[in-house]
Amino acid sequence: MQFDDDARLDTSGVRDVRGRRIPGGRATVGGGIAGILALVLGLLFGVGPDQLGLTGEPEPGTGAATVGEVQRSCLTGRDANTREDCRIAAVVRSAQDFWGQEFARRSGRYSPASTVLFSGRVDTGCGAATAAAGPFYCPADRQVYLDMGFFDDLRTKLGATGGPFAQAYVVAHEYGHHVQNLTGTLERARDGRQGAGGNAVRTELQADCYAGVWARNAVRTPDSATGRPLLRALAERDIAEALDAAAAVGDDRIQARYEGRVSPESWTHGSARERQQWFAEGYRTGDMARCDTFRSNAARA
Repeated sequence: MQFDDDARLDTSGVRDVRGRRIPGGRATVGGGIAGILALVLGLLFGVGPDQLGLTGEPEPGTGAATVGEVQRSCLTGRDANTREDCRIAAVVRSAQDFWGQEFARRSGRYSPASTVLFSGRVDTGCGAATAAAGPFYCPADRQVYLDMGFFDDLRTKLGATGGPFAQAYVVAHEYGHHVQNLTGTLERARDGRQGAGGNAVRTELQADCYAGVWARNAVRTPDSATGRPLLRALAERDIAEALDAAAAVGDDRIQARYEGRVSPESWTHGSARERQQWFAEGYRTGDMARCDTFRSNAARA
């Protein structure tokens, strides 16, 4: 994965609030056992903590914008090629460029979503949350939330090989949820149906597919500032990193790893095979219309 070294990196889509703390003690999400349980139950790559049961009362004033490390240090595509947080900022920019142009091509209107980089705890429109929730998208404030430490967990706790494009896949999946929110399909996840054939799983698999659609198109999507693609090249190893990460966060893999059994009736995100399959479908076709995981038996294909 290679970004345009000479491109000026627009970081306006990233709010860096790392190092800040939520005052008081009202947040109900904790580390320790609660955090481990949240992780091993597969509450990853999802929507806001209100839907995960990982919420507390929002704290006033903790969501104010700040100038963080990303804004100070991530200035060019070269920075994105050498720094992890700058890479995330570049993926955010690329995803926003693609989806903005894709919505316009389909006579729609794309509303950008910010990514909030935090450490430890953060206040969101969906409630107060900690890193234990994993990366998530909050539909109430239309923002993606990410503690960078998750990428270490992806390798050390979930067994993924990791790598730059595994990280890009995580971010692109969350922007898939934003696309779902804008198109109205995200509501389908709230029908209360879990299990392998439930709408929660279908929603997550569609977000995986949308991540693949972005990956296919990113290398030919012109950056709005330069007219050149910000992401210049992808290699087979990059796609392999994404597929490996998708498998690592499959419900069956997580259950087998931490519970010693697989229980499809409690799935919320889909199996390793399904998650790989739908990312691959998006990447193969580059067409969001091919990501209809809600049609009959689609999630089990």
